[in-house]
Amino acid sequence: MTQFLVLAKTPVPGRVKTRLCPPWTFEQAADVAAAAVSDTIATVSSAPATRRTLVVDGDLPAPAGWKRLPQRGSSLEDRLANAFADTAGPPTVLVGMDTPQLTTELLARAADLTAADATLGLAEDGGWWALGLRKAGDASVLRSIATSTPQTGKQTLVALRDRGLRVALLPVLRDVDTAPDARAVAQMCSVRGRFRSTVEGMTA
Repeated sequence: MTQFLVLAKTPVPGRVKTRLCPPWTFEQAADVAAAAVSDTIATVSSAPATRRTLVVDGDLPAPAGWKRLPQRGSSLEDRLANAFADTAGPPTVLVGMDTPQLTTELLARAADLTAADATLGLAEDGGWWALGLRKAGDASVLRSIATSTPQTGKQTLVALRDRGLRVALLPVLRDVDTAPDARAVAQMCSVRGRFRSTVEGMTA
């Protein structure tokens, strides 16, 4: 069975989701980030797993039944690769906090590493929202790929294939980076989720 990692940043005003400002304030952006983390954790908690780990920047505590691991590295590229290295063992799927529309069905597809060596979910903005690896060592390719660019996802796919891995692609999802992103993604989320109610409650 697969383990899941959630890479997250503690939702401190002025340090998270600053591209939401304007139209929202730093405090509102932090509320949106907190809601995204909450819904992501709830979904991952519902998926079968050998282990669930919150890989966190800051002092955000892990939920009950989860392990907690501080992010390690000076760049996002290193923090991603180190998250896999520091939890090496079973097949692993890493997701971030920017896709609260995540479902257990999507996680099941990401965790299906029986016929593939890796699974990759590309994002509309050019990045990726999920990476599943049968072997943690294959995450070393991430160290040489610049993150947060329109080519990050494609370059990741090429690097994995160049390593000789069989890669299964997952559905493309929209990240929450801007206020229009947040509003669009909120409509994809469950009405019972925290993210949708938080975004719909914004006055700006």
